[in-house]
Amino acid sequence: MNAPRRLSLFEAFGIELEYMVVDRQTLDVRPVADRVLQAAAGRPTSDFDCGPTTWSNELALHVLELKGSQPTADLIALGTNLQQGVASLQQALASSDAILMPSGMHPWMDPATETQLWPHECAEIYNAYHSIFNCFTHGWANVQSVHLNLPFASDDEFARLHAAVRLLLPILPALAASSPIVQRKFGPWRDMRMQKVREHCQRVPFLTGDMIPEPIYDEASYRQQIFAGLQSAIAPYDSAGVFDANFLNARGAIARFDRGSVEIRVMDVQEHPAVDIAICVAAIAALKSLVAERWQPLALQQHVSTPALSALLDRVSADVEATVIEETEYLQQFGITDRSITAGQLWRHLIEVGAEHEPRIGDVEKDLQPILRHGSLATRIARAVGEDLRPQRLTEVYRELSDCLTAGRSFVIA
Repeated sequence: MNAPRRLSLFEAFGIELEYMVVDRQTLDVRPVADRVLQAAAGRPTSDFDCGPTTWSNELALHVLELKGSQPTADLIALGTNLQQGVASLQQALASSDAILMPSGMHPWMDPATETQLWPHECAEIYNAYHSIFNCFTHGWANVQSVHLNLPFASDDEFARLHAAVRLLLPILPALAASSPIVQRKFGPWRDMRMQKVREHCQRVPFLTGDMIPEPIYDEASYRQQIFAGLQSAIAPYDSAGVFDANFLNARGAIARFDRGSVEIRVMDVQEHPAVDIAICVAAIAALKSLVAERWQPLALQQHVSTPALSALLDRVSADVEATVIEETEYLQQFGITDRSITAGQLWRHLIEVGAEHEPRIGDVEKDLQPILRHGSLATRIARAVGEDLRPQRLTEVYRELSDCLTAGRSFVIA
């Protein structure tokens, strides 16, 4: 029996969205994901195939993942299917008097007292993580993201894709940040999810590395340096041998050679699926330009250092679209000759250029405009809240976000 053909660069994509399950009235987290999946499937399960979309569990019992069931080239149709999946999930949650809530972090959840880990299939893995890292923390239990899976079919394609992804990761929070508030306080970063993810594996820091993946461009080297390094780093804590290198890798982008893809993981979830799709389309357009060596040859793309990219990722996670980028070598990777430019201006440039060879840009322009005109969702949340961090005001703002998710509309400040 022949193995299935590997997908080539940009031939199809996989997108996964994570949402919080919250009480319909109070918006406090509700650990009922297992009940929802069991009711839908008619049996205990961690996944429910709902046709074009699939529902899945996560580590925390108040989080559900919604994803396309198969890789697809039709991202616009996927966005429609994901919105329909949201509607189906909302209906399934109604019997528990619960709803889905978007954004990268719950703004008042206390993970130390409110976290419940998934207790069913694969519970031994989650419990092993908890024994090492303490999963009753924000970095484990309160981080809702979007994963974009990009295919490659060979070492050559991996080399080109991985180089491009490394360059793009630092500026993605300028579009995708949605987590400015932690436990009723504004954090020092607009993308607090990224800060918490940075910190969540401190006991075994090799699992996250510098968030920006190392400049490795072939499978053999990746397995030797990253996978072997992950297994070696976790070995003192893994006497039962429960961990797999594919799932230990917590960098901002990870290579999955078992399925021939690179998975980008630095994007917060947005207020409704069409915006997540729009951001992914913008990222894909920029990656296509980089892979095509539009501005710089591959050798120069591969030369940019991990510490420099990592430092920029932190700055953009903090200041999002307002971040001033002055790193000349980095700007040259995108054809920018100015001495400095904001991250928001850089994205406008990338989207304008990307529209020349990525027709889906036109399809998602209306969903990108609120970000390009008014800032990331994190910026808009902060503007809506202002200085009023009272429980009543936070509930009003996040109820509006939840209504946006249900209705499929963007969060716009009047």
